[in-house]
Amino acid sequence: MTVAIVDDEPLARERIRTLLQGEPDVTVVAECANGAEAIDSIRTKSPSLVFLDVQMPVLDGFDVLFALKREELPAAIIFVTAYDRYAVRAFEVNAIDYLMKPYTKDRFAVTLERARTRLASPPSESRDGFEVLLRSLASRAAAPERIAVRLKDSVQFVRTSDIDWLQADGNYTKLHVGASAIRTRETLSELETKLSPAGFVRIHRSIVLNVDRIVRLEPWTHGEYVIVLRNGTKLNSSRAYGEELRRLLD
Repeated sequence: MTVAIVDDEPLARERIRTLLQGEPDVTVVAECANGAEAIDSIRTKSPSLVFLDVQMPVLDGFDVLFALKREELPAAIIFVTAYDRYAVRAFEVNAIDYLMKPYTKDRFAVTLERARTRLASPPSESRDGFEVLLRSLASRAAAPERIAVRLKDSVQFVRTSDIDWLQADGNYTKLHVGASAIRTRETLSELETKLSPAGFVRIHRSIVLNVDRIVRLEPWTHGEYVIVLRNGTKLNSSRAYGEELRRLLD
């Protein structure tokens, strides 16, 4: 197993290198401090496994993947990330493993073993998974970064990533952002269509929420759930939209 380590933090690269020491089937062929170095090393050294940091300046981990051709993609990639976001869900959906910083030695060992299993599968299967991931990320990139809300005498811009949940208010919608509720003239259905690529999902006829804000799902009754958000808000789903929530639990 030939390995490339990509992370802009020297200590992070050192930790991975140290944990790989003593693995008889592993040879580290490259260490990269940024996305540009990663692209060059993957193309020239063709590592079978890459530990790829998600958050890097200029070119992040996803930019690295977008820059590579299908035949240049390594057979296995382990994403390394400091925070849980939509990307982590994408990794799980596509059976691509990841390490959440800070990770333990035991978690690292489990991840490495999964990489060995993945390397035993046909290369085409791995590349198909990466392509599905890239399509998912491209779809998310198509979502607006902010929403323009027309007020009486002005226009207020709200960052999509700051929205916790949306609530139908007749033909209008309330954007719940922290402790504030901002009323917009767009309908909930219009905003659901616009924001679904950014990880927003409908849980009730009158509620759409940002999946990234969920910290806990509590089964209630008859396919319904109580959803707890990061700020402590509790929302009830309806049975009609239970399938979306069950998908999140898979």
